Amino acid sequence: QFTTRVVSCRAAELRPEGGGEPVRGFQVVLEDTILFPEGGGQPDDRGLIGDVPVLRVTRRGPEAVHFVPAALEPGTEVLLSLDWERRFDHMQQHSGQHLISAIAEQMFGFKTTSWELGRQRSVIELDTPLVTAEQVAALEKSVNEKIRDRVPVTVRELAAGDPEIETVRSRGLPDDHVGPVRVVDIKGIDSNLCCGTHVSNLSDLQVIKLLGVEKGKKNKTNLVFLAGNRVLKSIEQSHNTEKVLTSLLKNGPGEHVEAVRRLQSSVKLLQKNNLNLLRDIAVLIARDFKSKPAPRQLFVLHRKEGDSEFMNIIANEIGTEETLLFLTVGDEKEAGLFLLAGPVEAVENLGPRVAELLGGKGAGKRGRFQGKATKMSHRGEVQALLQEFVSHQNAEA
Repeated sequence: QFTTRVVSCRAAELRPEGGGEPVRGFQVVLEDTILFPEGGGQPDDRGLIGDVPVLRVTRRGPEAVHFVPAALEPGTEVLLSLDWERRFDHMQQHSGQHLISAIAEQMFGFKTTSWELGRQRSVIELDTPLVTAEQVAALEKSVNEKIRDRVPVTVRELAAGDPEIETVRSRGLPDDHVGPVRVVDIKGIDSNLCCGTHVSNLSDLQVIKLLGVEKGKKNKTNLVFLAGNRVLKSIEQSHNTEKVLTSLLKNGPGEHVEAVRRLQSSVKLLQKNNLNLLRDIAVLIARDFKSKPAPRQLFVLHRKEGDSEFMNIIANEIGTEETLLFLTVGDEKEAGLFLLAGPVEAVENLGPRVAELLGGKGAGKRGRFQGKATKMSHRGEVQALLQEFVSHQNAEA
């Protein structure tokens, strides 16, 4: 906690991180703050000004701007409270990134070009097209040895023109930077220009887990990692998943993979058999229709189980030169598929109207119009439209 004063407060809007409508509120500047504004790859802090929640903290030149949902009177003395759990998580991830970047460069010459502290995992972009599994394992072993060595982490400030700045690892200063330059030192391992928050000793990181690498931008590799409490949470999630799988699969964790493979093989076989049965059913439906003594001009069919191939087989077997076919598959209360087939001119005219009634989209050519539908319950309206069309055609004839 920290006591300070409100300098300014002005109405503003905040766009939520996940998108959506802007939130109305106020931008507040304080005399000083303990809440970190987002920057340098690290997200911002959260907390309270009095009992008013801080929803975002951004940097504007040398100022930290706090976005809050309620107005605060300039000149008022306020108590600022920090969300420590979020802060400590960010400290662990950020110090972990410094350590990983430094050791990766020392061991393999891999320079860090950027990084991102994500909500679940963090990513370091390395300036190399390839990082092998052996290098990842060696790097993880080395960084955890440094954690066990309890190496101190300290912060110092240098004047903007200090020549020592040139000897410190850096990706450059922001264009609007003012004042002294902040340096974070991991004793005997790394010195780095940084505005972020850090632990005071590597032992506070607890442990680092490198989850592996992913292909990055051109000739770069993304190294994914967890540090500290995130490793413990990941283990807890994995263990809970393992317990559920053990219950469902009726075997131990060591047999889970083989059990899933057997299930996948069984599902593939069932799917194949199901498709063959659907094809046979489609052929029988078409033959039954064609065997009727008086051919109908309109054929309507709905089946919960089926796919596009099922509908097209029926259309192929019946033939669409004389008959207008309206076929649908899927759950009546949910989304599904539809096919309108018949004389080319009729289908071109009716297809878009059928799609509109079913709340879907479709396309077609050569007497076939098919697509997805979101309102399968409107099939009756489509059938009425088609029946009216056929009756009108007969009347004209």
